[in-house]
Amino acid sequence: MSSIFAIARKDLLLLTRNRAALFFTFAWPLIVALFFGVVFGAPSKGASSITVLVVNEDAGANASALVERLRTTEGLKVEIAGRAAALDSVKRGRRPAAVLIPSGYSEASDRMFYGTPAKLELAVDPARKAEAAMLEGMLMGTAMRGMQDMFTNTPRSQAAIDKALADAATTPDPNDRADLTRFLGELKSFVGRDAAQAPGSAGAVGQAAWQPVEIVTTEVAQQREGPRSAYDVTFPQGVLWGMIGCAFGFAISLVIERTHGTLTRLQMSPVSRTQVLAGKALACFLAIVIVQVLLFGIARLAFGVRPGSLPLLIAAGVSLGIAFVGIMMVISVLGKTEQAVGGLAWAILLPMSMLGGGMIPLFAMPAWMQGVSNYSPVKWGILALEGAIWRGFSPADMLLPCGILVMVGLVGFTVGARVFRNAV
Repeated sequence: MSSIFAIARKDLLLLTRNRAALFFTFAWPLIVALFFGVVFGAPSKGASSITVLVVNEDAGANASALVERLRTTEGLKVEIAGRAAALDSVKRGRRPAAVLIPSGYSEASDRMFYGTPAKLELAVDPARKAEAAMLEGMLMGTAMRGMQDMFTNTPRSQAAIDKALADAATTPDPNDRADLTRFLGELKSFVGRDAAQAPGSAGAVGQAAWQPVEIVTTEVAQQREGPRSAYDVTFPQGVLWGMIGCAFGFAISLVIERTHGTLTRLQMSPVSRTQVLAGKALACFLAIVIVQVLLFGIARLAFGVRPGSLPLLIAAGVSLGIAFVGIMMVISVLGKTEQAVGGLAWAILLPMSMLGGGMIPLFAMPAWMQGVSNYSPVKWGILALEGAIWRGFSPADMLLPCGILVMVGLVGFTVGARVFRNAV
C-alpha cells in the first residue's frame, strides 16, 4: 500500500505542476458552472413579461387612463402601434397579442349601468394560447381597476350618474325609464351622502373604500419543487466537466509514462504493474474528490447551493469517482501516442458530455435526446448529483444512477487494465 500511495502522491504533485491540466481540471468546470448559471439564472429585466401591442383609436380620457393602467400592470410590457402594424406583428409571430381600444370606448365606459358596454378587441396568435389567456386575465383586472377608479373619484362618479339620468329620460319604455331613474337617483344620493361624510368617520362607507371585489390574502408556506436556483443545475454540470478533465489528464499522463519509458523504469524497481495502476487510479480518484469538494464548497458559500442530503451527495461523488477512474483507464489504451489518445479521447468525451447533460440541462432536453442520454455515464452522474441536491431522491432512487456509475467504473478499469498490461 505504501508503494501505491507513493505513486498516487507523485501523480498529484505532477498535476499541480501542469498548468494546462490544472486549468481544465479545476478552473474550467467552475467557469462552466458560473457561465451557465448566469445565463439561465439572471435573465434581463422584463424578460419574463408579456410584450403586447396597444392600439388606441379613442381620443378620450378613459382610453388614455386604460393605456396607463396597462403600462403599470406587472408582467406586461406595452408598445404603442397602429392597427395595421399591430395585426401584422401578431400575424408574423413577432408579438403574442395586440389590444385594440376602439373609438367610442371612453364614452361607453361612462355608461356603466345601461346601454352597450365598453369593448376591447384582443388579437392573439393562436399558437400562443397560454400567453393569450394570461393577457385576457390581465385585461379583466385592468378593467376592474377602472371601475374602482370611477367609484373612488366622487366628482367623476356624480358626473357619470348625472349623464346617465339625462339619458334615462329618453328611454322609450316607461317601465325601464322609471326603474333606471329610481336606481340612479338612489345611487346619486348614496354617492352624495358618502362624499359629505368626513373621511374615517364611524358611519362612513367611504368612496375610497369601494372596490369591485374583496380579496382576503392568506399566507401559505411555499413548498418548492425543482432547483432553488440555476446554480443547483449548473454546478453538477461543472463537476462533470471536472471529472472529464481529471480522466483525460491522468489518461494522457499514463500514456506519456508508457511512451517515455517511465513505466519500464518503475517496473524495474520493487513495484508491480498492479501497484502502478492502483496508484494511478488512486491519484485520479483523489483528484476527482478534490474537484467535487472545491466546486461544491464554492457553490455552497457563494451561491447558496445546499444538498438535500449530504450522505447521498457523498455517495454520488464516490460513485462518480469510481466511474471516471474506469473511463480514465479506457482512454489511456485508445492509442499508442499522446496525440492519438488525445484526439480519440475528446472525440468520445465531448459527445458523451453534450448528450449526457453537460451542456443542456437534462430536464430541458427534447425527448429523443433524453433517450440517447441513457447511454452516457455523464447523464447518470448528473442525475445522481441532482438527486442529492434538489430532486429529493431517496436512497432507493439513488441505487440506479450510482449502480450504473460503479458498474461503468469497474468494467472500464478491468478492460483498460487488461489492455494496458498486454500493451506494456
